[in-house]
Amino acid sequence: MKKTTLPFLLLALTGFAFGADNEPPAGFTALFDGKQVSAWYGWGTRDPKDLLALPPAAQAEYKKHSVEGGTDAKGKASTDHINAHWKVEGGELVNDGKGLYLTTGKDYGNFELLVDYKMLPKGDSGIYLRGVPQVQIWDFTETDAGAVNLGKPKGSGGLWNNDKGSAGKDPLVLADKPLGEWNHFRIVMKGDRVTVWLNEKLVVDNAVLENYFDKKTPADKRAPIAAKGPIQLQTHGSEIRWKNIFIKELP
Repeated sequence: MKKTTLPFLLLALTGFAFGADNEPPAGFTALFDGKQVSAWYGWGTRDPKDLLALPPAAQAEYKKHSVEGGTDAKGKASTDHINAHWKVEGGELVNDGKGLYLTTGKDYGNFELLVDYKMLPKGDSGIYLRGVPQVQIWDFTETDAGAVNLGKPKGSGGLWNNDKGSAGKDPLVLADKPLGEWNHFRIVMKGDRVTVWLNEKLVVDNAVLENYFDKKTPADKRAPIAAKGPIQLQTHGSEIRWKNIFIKELP
């Protein structure tokens, strides 16, 4: 019997055929082309409804200024914007751990998202889905009391802003690679439910992403998240790099 080669086995397990960096697999669209970030804008941990409430012209002006300089809708200086803290280096998106989060100009409903990231010690980041925090990314090697209380040793991939004890709050397994190595996310979102694989390991299994912007409301009465919203790359703490950011919209 002929032995199965490792590359074929990996393809069978993942279901994707990857080419060069930032070239999307079949059926996916690249959100980052390895050269520029002009299709993204700067936004923080702030309800996307705030931006949608603005007239279309004001929305477009904000998105333009947040990338090219100037001031945003609240008058923040351009030094607080992504052009001051993000750069493209060798086909990778690099953030210095400061500034607004990189945010897609397009809103998404149901989707499958692929993202690769690499972080440094003390890093603390995440991926916002439809503008809602977050699929957690952080330094799992931190073991001081504060880190343990936050759940850092449990690893990345959980829906960290969900209520304590709820499904998806903590990752099912520790799947992070050693610091300095690239990690790979596969995230599927349908309705308000999210499934996450980190480095091909299931870490969140069809859990509800709770509405962070309605957290003061009791869980049984809390409004669901919006049907559509942007993808955001959250950054703070230390440098983090991103590449191979692909999305496929689902029915």
